[in-house]
Amino acid sequence: MLGDVLLIKEIHKEAAKTIKKRIIADLEKKERRYRYIVGISGESGSGKSELAHTLGTFLKEDRIRVKVIHADDYYKIQPLLRAEWRRTKGFDKIGINEYDWIKIKKTIRDYKEEQECIMPCIDMIPEQVDKLITNFAKIDLLVIDGLYAIKTEGLDLRVFIDLTYQETKISQIERLKETYNKERMKVLEREHINVKSLKPLADLIVNKSYKVVKANNNNNNNGQNGFFI
Repeated sequence: MLGDVLLIKEIHKEAAKTIKKRIIADLEKKERRYRYIVGISGESGSGKSELAHTLGTFLKEDRIRVKVIHADDYYKIQPLLRAEWRRTKGFDKIGINEYDWIKIKKTIRDYKEEQECIMPCIDMIPEQVDKLITNFAKIDLLVIDGLYAIKTEGLDLRVFIDLTYQETKISQIERLKETYNKERMKVLEREHINVKSLKPLADLIVNKSYKVVKANNNNNNNGQNGFFI
C-alpha cells in the first residue's frame, strides 16, 4: 500500500531474523532459482507489514531480492466503497471472501513463471486503487502479508502473528489508518473471527511476546512448540 505508515521496532527485527534463518535453511534444500513464497497473516496492528518489510531487508543482505505484496490490496471492493458495501450487505459478509483470490492466484502464477505482472496497489491518501507493474524475472523471493495471506495457495512458509485487535489498539492508533468508532469495532471483530480461523494453517507462530515459535497442530510437520533457532 502506498502511503502506509510503518513503525518498525526491535521486536520486528528479532522476529524477522528468526524467520530468515528458517527460509535460508529451506532454500538450501531447494534447486537453484526455486520460487519460494512466504505468507504472513495477523490482525490489524499486529505488525504484518513491519515484519514483511524487515524480513525483505534482511534477506537482501544475502543478495536475495524480495518483493513484498500486500494481500489487502486485493479486496474486491475499492476502499472508498467498502464501508457502504459492508453496511448494505451486512457485517457478516466481512472476511476471507472479500479478497479477489483469482487476482491473487494470477500474481502467484506470474511470479512462479518469472513474468511481468500488473498488480493492484492501494494509495492510502486518496484511497484509490492504482496499478503496479513488476518484472518477477528479477525477483528471487515473494512475501505476501495481509489479514488472510496464509490462505493463499502455493506458499512455502506460513507465519501467523498471534495478537488480537484488542491487544494492538495502541499500534492501530499510532498508524492512523482507520477512524475508531462503533462501525470500525464491528469490522475488527469480524476480521478477528476470520483471521483466527487461519491459525491452524501456520508453520510458524509469532506469539504475544513477539517470539517466533514452531506451530503445534495437525496441519504441518513442524513437531513440538518451541523457539525456532
